[in-house]
Amino acid sequence: VLDRVEACGWHVLRVEDGDRDLDGIARAVDRALAEHERPTLIEVRTTIGFGAPTKAGTSAAHGAPLGTAELAATKHALAWTELKPFAVPPAVRARFRSVGESGRDLESRWRAAFQSYRGTHPDLAAEFERRTAATLPEGWEDRLPAFEAGASLATRQASGTCLQALATVLPELIGGDADLSTSTNTRIKDGGDFDASTGEGRNLHFGVREHAMAAIANGIAYHAGLRPYAATFFVFSDYLRPAARLAAVSRLPVIHVWTHDSIGLGEDGTTHQPIEHLASFRAMPHFVVIRPADANETAIAWRVAIAETGGPTGLVLTRQTVPTLDAAAVGDGPTHGAYILEEASRTPANLILMASGSEVHLALAARVQLEQAGIPTRVVSFPSWELFERQSTSYRDHVLPAGTRARIAIEAAASFGWERYVGLDGAVIGLDDFGASAPAADLYAEFGLTVDALVSAAREMVARAGSDPTMPTHPRTEHS
Repeated sequence: VLDRVEACGWHVLRVEDGDRDLDGIARAVDRALAEHERPTLIEVRTTIGFGAPTKAGTSAAHGAPLGTAELAATKHALAWTELKPFAVPPAVRARFRSVGESGRDLESRWRAAFQSYRGTHPDLAAEFERRTAATLPEGWEDRLPAFEAGASLATRQASGTCLQALATVLPELIGGDADLSTSTNTRIKDGGDFDASTGEGRNLHFGVREHAMAAIANGIAYHAGLRPYAATFFVFSDYLRPAARLAAVSRLPVIHVWTHDSIGLGEDGTTHQPIEHLASFRAMPHFVVIRPADANETAIAWRVAIAETGGPTGLVLTRQTVPTLDAAAVGDGPTHGAYILEEASRTPANLILMASGSEVHLALAARVQLEQAGIPTRVVSFPSWELFERQSTSYRDHVLPAGTRARIAIEAAASFGWERYVGLDGAVIGLDDFGASAPAADLYAEFGLTVDALVSAAREMVARAGSDPTMPTHPRTEHS
């Protein structure tokens, strides 16, 4: 392992006896601090449970307490004379107090130096304080574009346009991708490549190592002062899940840009087509998933990710193009997680169609046919469950009124979880199987994600309710 790390250009040191050679550890640290050209890895050889008479060097020292007798024997073996539980020897206490005093002195000196810097460079000092306080420049969101209705654009392309706009007003925005920038549209134009020797450049080249990418983004967020984003295909979020989970645990404001969000990516086939991924990230506490329906919802998704989620955010974006909705119709709706995109011709609606992402357009097309058939139909765009759950009860009841029990959700992903919104009388048209390799349009037809399938399911549901409203029904999942 050390040879491999050294071959990557690192400074490598080894301490053979980490159990006893404390001076050797100190010398290794000093040598690492004196190395200014390369990062350093110090391997310290130790024994698990060192000092425990019967458990040292065994797995018993790892997964369970030593036990009273073994702990007492360990203290004796290590010449630890204080046997009371949780006792702190006076010398240790004094050492920690001296470290605290040293830290306060260092902080005081730093603050004095910064005050001097502020006098010489007031603008730079103010910018430093803004970034470290995680505040945003006034009017930053005005840079986000409004897209013209009707034009077809993949949401990954719209996301790239939003990123370029934000990069001009948020110099702290920095990130990269898992060797997929031409597909994820996440390279900041004229941002330069990050240079470790100077700190310049805003584009990070992570390579095909998604877990390391997400972990590095976490580290940048922990440090503060910069806003990191990380991009890959949605299906490859499996590789970075542990790091994304830690971001959720710690409420780190990392933005994940996940493109190629469904079977709509087409011919790359099952290995590249996410199915269960939306449900699994929706199940993760403190992680906000946003799957916008079009370019204008994508712009709002970026705004929310930058300023409003309070933790990590996943932007889930299409490969295929989708029609652009009217910006006025979208309004501020996506900030609420779900909103009424098209109202029924008369209220209360007989039927509610709800969807996220590209499937919103299937719901809109189905509504036209259903309205022509005399079925008042409301369409709810549902980009984010997490944001919707943050809304007031009155708002959620307004969007999904209890009186309208005929509800259908359609999404090109696992149906799991939609039951909470469609209710006992509702249905879910989803994908509870893996995809296949074919053009996007062919796959949507093959797996029943079509306007005709949605209209048919809706008419059946309304007819059943109309013939016998008291008939007991159960949530259903429609899939091939």
